[in-house]
Amino acid sequence: MKELNRHLKALDFDKILERLEGFASCADTKEMVWEVRPETELANAETLLAQTSDAHALLAKFGGPSFGGLKNVNNLLHVANGGGTLSMRDLLDVASTLRALRTLSDWYSQCSGLDTSLVGYFNVLTFDKYLEDRIFTSILSEDEMADTASKDLFDIRKALRNKEASIRDKLDHIIRSEHYRTALQDAIVTIRNGRYVVPVKREHKSDVAGLVQDTSDSGATVFIEPMSVVEANNEIKVLLGKEYEEIEKILGELSAAAGLLYEDVKMSYDAAVYLNLVFAKAQLAYSMKASLPILNDQGIIDLKGARHPLIDPKKVVKTDIRLGESFDTLVITGPNTGGKTVSIKTIGLMSIMAACGMMLPVADNSKVAIFKNVFADIGDEQSIEQSLSTFSSHMINIVDIMAKAGRGTLVLIDELGAGTDPVEGAALAMAILEKLHEQGATIAATTHYAELKAYALESPNIENGCCEFDVNTLSPTYRLLIGVPGRSNAFAISERLGISSEVVDRARDLVSAENTRFEDVVEKLEESRAQMESEHQKALELSAEARLEKENAQKMKDDIERLKNEEVEKARNEAMRIVERARREAAYFLDDIEKMKKEQKKAQDLSKLSADAKLMIKRHEGSLDDITNPIIALAMDEDYVLPRDLVVGDTVVIADIGTTATVTALPDKKGMVEVTSGIMKSRVELSKLRLVENPKKKQSGNKKAASGRGVNRSLSSRSDMKVETSVDLRGMASDEAIMTLDHFIDLQVRVGIGEFTVIHGKGTGVLRKAVKQYLGRHPQVKEFRLGTFGEGEDGVTIVKLK
Repeated sequence: MKELNRHLKALDFDKILERLEGFASCADTKEMVWEVRPETELANAETLLAQTSDAHALLAKFGGPSFGGLKNVNNLLHVANGGGTLSMRDLLDVASTLRALRTLSDWYSQCSGLDTSLVGYFNVLTFDKYLEDRIFTSILSEDEMADTASKDLFDIRKALRNKEASIRDKLDHIIRSEHYRTALQDAIVTIRNGRYVVPVKREHKSDVAGLVQDTSDSGATVFIEPMSVVEANNEIKVLLGKEYEEIEKILGELSAAAGLLYEDVKMSYDAAVYLNLVFAKAQLAYSMKASLPILNDQGIIDLKGARHPLIDPKKVVKTDIRLGESFDTLVITGPNTGGKTVSIKTIGLMSIMAACGMMLPVADNSKVAIFKNVFADIGDEQSIEQSLSTFSSHMINIVDIMAKAGRGTLVLIDELGAGTDPVEGAALAMAILEKLHEQGATIAATTHYAELKAYALESPNIENGCCEFDVNTLSPTYRLLIGVPGRSNAFAISERLGISSEVVDRARDLVSAENTRFEDVVEKLEESRAQMESEHQKALELSAEARLEKENAQKMKDDIERLKNEEVEKARNEAMRIVERARREAAYFLDDIEKMKKEQKKAQDLSKLSADAKLMIKRHEGSLDDITNPIIALAMDEDYVLPRDLVVGDTVVIADIGTTATVTALPDKKGMVEVTSGIMKSRVELSKLRLVENPKKKQSGNKKAASGRGVNRSLSSRSDMKVETSVDLRGMASDEAIMTLDHFIDLQVRVGIGEFTVIHGKGTGVLRKAVKQYLGRHPQVKEFRLGTFGEGEDGVTIVKLK
């Protein structure tokens, strides 16, 4: 594990890594956490951050993947790949890793439709479910192999159980026998040296014929293997040897199969360990309620609503920090415990975390720079062993920093110039800032020196900052204010704590007039800032309210439009159903008339009745179309101007009623135009007419079209109706079937269907023959054929119309 340098430790980066380690699952990932270091190249940092962001999105949508059971079995598989045999414990670890890899791969396969920067790592994952299942079903624990691991092992153990049962039966007979009761120490069967024996009193060992296998510690009991079971025990010994050999054989086979996966599993394991690290970063981001910062390599830091990640979320105060854009040096002043050190630590820690691919506890659209190096001199590093004072310790650190700092580096110094004479310390602090600025470093420093406030005001690219302090409560607010120099507030604090006004006034008199004027200016600046901030907050609130009202109004408008469209569509669909039912009833009515023509004697009268009925239906079809496709009346457009003067014969639309008409006389002096619509002739104001430049001709008696400015009348399209595309003739007599088919073809022609299916069944073929003959002479039939496999074969006929 690489040691963190003192600059990273000074910024508490080791504590961030401790938190990150807590989200890692496997041991190797926990070790990898401590290898994490900030990237110095923008592209590399953006890649790491994109991976964390993608993992964060996957967690939000699908929950976190499981890395449980993931173990480093690379060495074990290397041994197996070289021909070695793994133990049952080792093989269980291999199966556990294979299961973890499979689970991880299955989880990502469920995240369909997401193309993430992590896809390459998930695609590398290799597993073998067959081997995984075989290991888990063959090995019950690290000490026990399942009977079902192989057929031979099953047979051997079955023979063992039978032989053991036989021996126990014989020994049970002995210990229950009256003959041996006085000779036995206890009426039990036990095992010694892997052989079944009975405990016999030492003085009666000659009463039981057999071999002595063991003696008790006291010597009072001897364990004798009766002669009647010696041969059976020998057979058990042989079976146990076979069992051991079979287990070794199974372990060898499983090890060989695992060894073949060495390279694939090694690569998959490395990918899984890295994925565990990426998802640990994503879980850390969730715990901090972090967001994705915008990275740059221009030294620009713009943290919005930043929260130090190591401060209790219930106590931490959000703050805005800017550095590197309009100024590259920030000098933060103010009282102790006011939050100055936390501010510069926040700058450094956020920069390091972003460079490591971690999301930050900041508001959206925050910007963070990627630096080549981050140097920090923070905290009291007084060394008794080296006889160094606080001032000396800081100076040693600053000397090292100045030797390494340059363009693309971030320098953070706490209490610059402290620990020595104030006048000399302030001068030294200004000189150090100048030198670091000349070297191109981005700097944030804290100080108590008033001289540095004036220095920052007078110097270009250097900005004052302070941590806000509430004099009324005598407590800091921990908010960083950019562009405002800090005030000591010593007099105000002392007065509120009880120092007499006489003493405070005398202290004010002792302060130089120039310093007093400076403090007064700072106070006025602070009051102006507070007032402007209050007004800005009110403006933001009003803007938010206006935006919310606008969104609500738009939503209401959209809802009304949607409801209107739904009601129109609902009414249209209902009208379509009515029309379809009317047409169907009319078709059945025509069929009945045709039947009556054939059955009744008064053919002439019935023919006339049929013709009258057909004429009546044709007349009403147009009105049925109008039900489903009503003309939409034109809105009166006051700005409409005729593109040209009207001439007799022009087609126009009467805007207020949406009726199409033809001009039959030109406008008179009053601007009235004579128009004819159907058999109706009327006079209409010229302003209410809309010219139709290219009117469509009537297609049929029941189809009309009108076009013009603001008009949208669609023709009734029978192809939009729900019409059956198959007719079932099964069970009908030939005459009835042909009449039904004739009507069905007529319906298909009228609604514009080009192809349909006739279902006649296979049966005797009589109905199929009649259908074929009828279709062959029908004038509207283009071609027909029997169905193919999947269409119904000989039981159907596919018909195409002209």
